[in-house]
Amino acid sequence: MTTNTKTPSNPDKHTVLVIGANGKTGRRVVQRLREADYPVKAASRSSETPFDWNDQATWEPALEGVQAAYITFYPDLTFPGAADKVEAFSKLAVSMGAKRLVLLSGRGEEGARDAEVRLENSGADWTVVRCAVFNQNFSESFADAIRHGHLAMPTGDILEPFVDAEDIAEVAFVALTETGHAGEIYELSGPRLLSLDQVAQELSKAIGREVQYQPVSIEAYAKELVMAGFSEEESMPIAQLIADVLDGRNAYLTDGVKRALGREPRDFADFAREEAANGVWDMQTAAN
Repeated sequence: MTTNTKTPSNPDKHTVLVIGANGKTGRRVVQRLREADYPVKAASRSSETPFDWNDQATWEPALEGVQAAYITFYPDLTFPGAADKVEAFSKLAVSMGAKRLVLLSGRGEEGARDAEVRLENSGADWTVVRCAVFNQNFSESFADAIRHGHLAMPTGDILEPFVDAEDIAEVAFVALTETGHAGEIYELSGPRLLSLDQVAQELSKAIGREVQYQPVSIEAYAKELVMAGFSEEESMPIAQLIADVLDGRNAYLTDGVKRALGREPRDFADFAREEAANGVWDMQTAAN
């Protein structure tokens, strides 16, 4: 079977499987591993290394020759059956020699904790990376709406410690490649709490034109998700999940980035300025 694993220049570097290699964090983890000359199997439903959570026949081929894996679950760990699949995959991975497993999880999601426990009981050298809402949702998932000055979310006047996907990927990278991270739950947040109004203000300053925040119903938000590319089957559960999580339960800061990386997390304003400079929210970007 052909994969996109490359032969390492350093034979001491282990092979890493990245599930969800095209996702917000997965592709950033892949980039870091390749830049550090680790052999990578970048896996997704459409990649050269195919992987599908709903097709267990894809799991074993993806794990062949792998010593570590970054695990992301689509669409979310809170969905029915997710914990069972994480448990089955983790046990298979350990049995095939992939003992170092890093799981991307969500802050404040009770359903995700079940999957975390299954991973912890798998016999792996596990690390859990538990995250708040990503900054990159605004530059990737909902960029088009923001180009048109519109930021809609199914929530009210809450505060959220938005976290940058670059920080998440860096924590995952060190957990996959360095010692000292096994058995750790790194709960990640940004450096400050922001309301959605404040997010809109930061985006407005970075872009140079007004972005307005508008609270919407779960149903209206689900329609926006469909317009952003999510399936109709997934959109309502995801909208409900976001409404549930964005209820203020995560309105506190954590030290996960500092504990894992020895530095402070990236601020939302820095993220917004960089993405604006890259033209993510330019109107001509949408035209192209």
